[in-house]
Amino acid sequence: MRVESSKLKVRNVPTPFVLMILLCLFLNPFSGFSQENPNISVELDTLSIKIGEQIQYKITVEADSTDVVHFPEGQTFSPLETVEAIIGDTLKNNSKVTLQRIYALTQFDSGAYTIPPQRIAINEQPFFTDSFNIKVADVVVDTTKQKMYDIKPLMQVEKSYAKLWKTLFWVLLGLLIIGGLVYWFFLRKKPLTEEEKEALLPPYDRALLELKKLENSRYLIQDEYKRYYSELTDIVRMYLEDEVHVSAMESTTGQLITKLEMLRDAGELKIDDDTLDQFKKILETADLVKFAKSKPATSVAEQDRKLVEQIVVKTHEALPEPTEEELLLNEEYLEELAKKKQRKRIYWAAAIFAGLVVLGGGISVAYFGFKQVRDTVFGYPTKELLEGEWVSSSYGFPPVELETPDVLIRQEVKLPPETEELIKELQSFSYGSYVGIFSVSTSSVTYKEETDPDFNAAVGSTLSNFEKFGLKNIITKQEEFVTQSGVKGLKTYGTGTLDAPGSSDSKRAKYNILSFGGKGFMQQVVITWEDGDEYAEQIVDRILNTLDVKTQV
Repeated sequence: MRVESSKLKVRNVPTPFVLMILLCLFLNPFSGFSQENPNISVELDTLSIKIGEQIQYKITVEADSTDVVHFPEGQTFSPLETVEAIIGDTLKNNSKVTLQRIYALTQFDSGAYTIPPQRIAINEQPFFTDSFNIKVADVVVDTTKQKMYDIKPLMQVEKSYAKLWKTLFWVLLGLLIIGGLVYWFFLRKKPLTEEEKEALLPPYDRALLELKKLENSRYLIQDEYKRYYSELTDIVRMYLEDEVHVSAMESTTGQLITKLEMLRDAGELKIDDDTLDQFKKILETADLVKFAKSKPATSVAEQDRKLVEQIVVKTHEALPEPTEEELLLNEEYLEELAKKKQRKRIYWAAAIFAGLVVLGGGISVAYFGFKQVRDTVFGYPTKELLEGEWVSSSYGFPPVELETPDVLIRQEVKLPPETEELIKELQSFSYGSYVGIFSVSTSSVTYKEETDPDFNAAVGSTLSNFEKFGLKNIITKQEEFVTQSGVKGLKTYGTGTLDAPGSSDSKRAKYNILSFGGKGFMQQVVITWEDGDEYAEQIVDRILNTLDVKTQV
């Protein structure tokens, strides 16, 4: 259906007023004005819709091209809602211009409504459209064609362990990384360096290898005789100390020769006098080079190295074969030495790991605080609730909507006979208990009579329940509470002292009682937590910020 209103007409203006305008025009000859009255028309595509459908409300203005036109803006079509405003065509014809504005209107409640007159301003002069009557019809639902189902019973939902598995994964990953680093740097058998390989050689082989290196050195070419003879004597002295078991490194030349002669005389070292004499001469030459800055010929220095090599060979051959007991003792010594090195690696690994833990803990405590770190490592009930997966749901009828750390469980409440006579239905849901570290509960009550709820009586009953559970020295305060949708209620809050069951200790507890209601019904939300628990404080703030109630039964 298309309905069009007649064009608006300008009223007849009295003659004196016309004379005044003409006089003004003569006084202001350069002022512009419209040659003709503007034409305003309104079109609606229909006068009846169903709930949720839209009406196209089109305003067309034909005016002079110099005129300033202001169309309606915002929710000026109330009680219908403006969905959107669309700028239509703009047509120009010489000095005339045609402007269009289309509004999409709707309504979600059935009934008869009137679209009020709309104001269009042209050059600050107001013009008003006609009003229109609109009918909004219900959507017909044939329940005979729709199969009806019974309300499904409550189901026990298993707790989600997704976050726990995620935490365990990261913990295991961190332990694997730390274990891998400890193994790689401390426990694994690393490839031996050349120095380590030489140190593991027997004294005889090691001495010959070092003498070979000394032969290939550039000491004699660079005129470094002191270093040459120092290494030469150190090699032979270390060999004698390791192989012959004589204290050679700290002994003077005379003392060392005397010790070797004593071993020879005792039959423990089969070495001839010529070898001892040669060795003594080499040691004396080395002393002169090191302490008297003597400089023998290069050929002499090379010959001394060869003689030392022969001394090492003869000494090795002069030593008696080790007994089986000595071999066993040597093996045990090597095993003990290997175990000692392994223990040393483990101690180092444990010390570094402990150091990393202490360092990481110190940095964490300095940055996050001791309590935060302690509660994260050892766990804390309300911290786990705060950081867990929250649930947003609606409870009871009239519904109470809120977001909680866990699902509230329906409670079966047994009412006394005198109360059953007044209450039509009571629905209660809760998590935790009043004597626990945290609890939250909701209740929705509908009465048999359309009477206003008594908030004070309901709050008094809740406080009496607190006292039954052991809450003493209750301090009560009240103030107005407004939900996120603007519903006003009564907030009763305060503190008390709670005696721990089976103990003489007591703790401070806090509570919030939020009451809402209207004719024939009442809703209540009760939250309790331990005073000083910052995690519980954050939980309560989050619950209150998401709390909303429906006040229509």
